[in-house]
Amino acid sequence: MKMTRNKKTAKRPKKKNREIMLVTWAFTILFLGMAGYITHYAMTHQQELINNSYNGRQQILLAQNRRGKIYSADGEVLAQTVEDAEGNEKREYPYQNLFSHVVGYASNGRMGVEAQANYYLINSNAPLSQKASLDISGEKYPGDDVYTTLDVELQQVASTALGVYQGAVIVTEPSTGKILAMVSKPDFNPEEIEAMWDELIADSESSVLLNRVTQGLYPPGSTFKIVTALEYIKENPDTYQNYRYTCNGAITRGEDRIQCYHGSVHGEVGFTKSFAKSCNTSFANIGLSLDRKSFGNTLNSLLFNQKLPVTFQSGISKAEVSEETSESDMMQISIGQGTVSITPLLLNMITCSIANNGTLMKPYVTECVKNSAGNTIKTFSPSAYGKLMSEQEAAILQELMTDVVEEGTASRLKGLSYTAAGKTGSAEYGTVKGDSHAWFTGFAPAEEPQICVTIIIEGAGAGGDYAVPIAKRIFDAYFEKNVSG
Repeated sequence: MKMTRNKKTAKRPKKKNREIMLVTWAFTILFLGMAGYITHYAMTHQQELINNSYNGRQQILLAQNRRGKIYSADGEVLAQTVEDAEGNEKREYPYQNLFSHVVGYASNGRMGVEAQANYYLINSNAPLSQKASLDISGEKYPGDDVYTTLDVELQQVASTALGVYQGAVIVTEPSTGKILAMVSKPDFNPEEIEAMWDELIADSESSVLLNRVTQGLYPPGSTFKIVTALEYIKENPDTYQNYRYTCNGAITRGEDRIQCYHGSVHGEVGFTKSFAKSCNTSFANIGLSLDRKSFGNTLNSLLFNQKLPVTFQSGISKAEVSEETSESDMMQISIGQGTVSITPLLLNMITCSIANNGTLMKPYVTECVKNSAGNTIKTFSPSAYGKLMSEQEAAILQELMTDVVEEGTASRLKGLSYTAAGKTGSAEYGTVKGDSHAWFTGFAPAEEPQICVTIIIEGAGAGGDYAVPIAKRIFDAYFEKNVSG
């Protein structure tokens, strides 16, 4: 018996040693895994880590390098760092308010391209010979320069056309995703951001610092009929043209009553005329016929209710339809009212996908990065997000939007040296009946789109009266420049 107990006693230390080794190896593997992950993350997220406000590396780089310049697509300086007589650095914006939201600022935090491209602007890839020369003289290295896709002339035209109104304009190239102009009003002078900071933060009414293009959320009104029409086409690919409806100016379900804008009565309308004349009652009727689940899937595929595939900060547009959605809500949603909200950016992206035969190119504003010697350090190429709709569906919507110009609410774009297509909108808001935002989204030429424009003017009224003339001025400037060039 004694021998048996001794054998058992002798085995216990070995068992304990195995358990200790297993635990040791487990923690070692866990540690190595964490170390590997942290190393990989640091290598693949270098920009995010350096841009983090808690990272002291930024201050080291700024002490060593002078912040680089930001240029327009045509080589105009949009932002640069200069020294005063005492040697103090100051960020200068030659166009002041004109690019305030899209280029942004680099003090009191960062915004716009100043934030998006911060990593490149505070780093320097200047030639070694230049760095050596600057080391001798005790001067800072020049930071890398960022070239944008922005067109100064189009930006100026868009800003001037919007005038004193609050609102937003975005101009893009649908085949590439390049952002050619981005205007948000009210605007500000980024050179005065430090002096005005407390005043701007306290001004909650106008929200001057809000980029209305990317973060402003508005009821889309009749521009949303693009989405409703797409869903109807998806559900009725062979018979959508057979649609008929008699508009007597209003449609009622329960206690909810939808009227056509300004009490219009459109009479007998088909699918195309309903879209061209922007008939609210007809589209409310179309909405009631839609499959709720299918419509909800289409909304999600069009990037509602989710973060957009862009590298800059943007708002999340809302449009939700499910099998529980009531008839009253369906009527409101179908004409872009009720619970629907959208950013001008997303509406522009949907319009671009229509113009680009169903394929959405990711919007971008940074073209390339160059060092002080003019050598290209990095190039940002066009990138496709994917198909938002089929080529056939896009072609049908192109025809519908062309009819809006030829026979409908955007007739001010008819008979010009170029063709155009689009959709207007008058989106009601607030509690005062008749208050509405003016919308337009469209592209030109209609048969081979080169430029896409989306406009909202807050509280202006009808899109055909106020937003379409602004679109015309932008289209005119674009084609005059490209034909003469």
